[in-house]
Amino acid sequence: MKNLALAGAAAAVLPTIWVPKTRAAWFPKTSVHPHVDNLRVVAITDPAMTTPDTPGISWARQEDLVNRKAVWEDMDRLACGLVQTDKPEEAWKGLFIKPPRKPWSDTVLAIKTNHISQQHTRSAVMSKVCHVAVDILGVKAGNIHIYDACHGSSISKETPFRGLPEGTRIENTWGGSNTSTSIPHPWENGNGESGCVEHLVKGTVDILVNIALCKGHSPQFGGFTMTMKNHFGTFDPGPGHRQGSLDYLLAINRTPEILGTMDPHTGKVQYPRQQLCIIDGLWASKHGPSGNPSHQANFMAMGVFSPAVDYLIASRFRAERMGWKVNMNAARRMLTDFGYSEGDLPQGGKLIEI
Repeated sequence: MKNLALAGAAAAVLPTIWVPKTRAAWFPKTSVHPHVDNLRVVAITDPAMTTPDTPGISWARQEDLVNRKAVWEDMDRLACGLVQTDKPEEAWKGLFIKPPRKPWSDTVLAIKTNHISQQHTRSAVMSKVCHVAVDILGVKAGNIHIYDACHGSSISKETPFRGLPEGTRIENTWGGSNTSTSIPHPWENGNGESGCVEHLVKGTVDILVNIALCKGHSPQFGGFTMTMKNHFGTFDPGPGHRQGSLDYLLAINRTPEILGTMDPHTGKVQYPRQQLCIIDGLWASKHGPSGNPSHQANFMAMGVFSPAVDYLIASRFRAERMGWKVNMNAARRMLTDFGYSEGDLPQGGKLIEI
């Protein structure tokens, strides 16, 4: 009886545990979005997006130098480039897919931001996504949740995003990665579990937007951190800093929590959850993840499939254009572990510049 009492007391303070009984496995090359090819990634470089200054400056100083009008217009161009239309409103409506049996007014949208150290999403980028959701789609501002479950405890204080629709929720850590869920192959041969944000595990989030920065990191992650590693603030990052770190990074980006509900027999995504991945490279860094940015790059990119976004921006922007060192063996696994090769990439693997 004493042991049972102690066990009960311990259980009362442990994180919520809710592991789905059945797990679907995403089948390689299965489309994650009904209107955009997995491998289509568009990019833009526009000096008008910021006023020139010293690159290694604080987030607050960057905010003063951003031209919101130019950023918003360029994000419209990127959306048009993804959906292949010349009408911005039509493009955004093509990018965002309404959940089944729900009106837009009840749709829940989560935005994963990167809040580690000194470099953070710029307000112009964040506010554009939120205003598209509210003004074009009809999502209620109170149903938009901005979070970083690992490093986000001070988002609302340190990066008080300007220009968000009134009522948008900055959730900080949003409870943290406190809910256990299964992690597929290649991590621990598909037999492992890890913590994740409860709202994604339980499916209360309909749409996920991934806004990542363009920074350097350890060679085992390819030498960079962008959209895939951004989810180390959705899932518990701990396993990603031990043996099998790249396997863990690849595996969490194959989960229903990120990609969406899957058919257990075919691996097909039945309804896409992560519907847009954005690289905010207005300022970018050769090294990282800490420290102020090394370059004022005036660069942005978009895609719907995180591995393709990261591979192309790593190989074409970071390595080819900027001359920064990339571990291409690790980067290629962002294609091969998802069933693709470099030969599958459109336009010979070049960035589609808008």
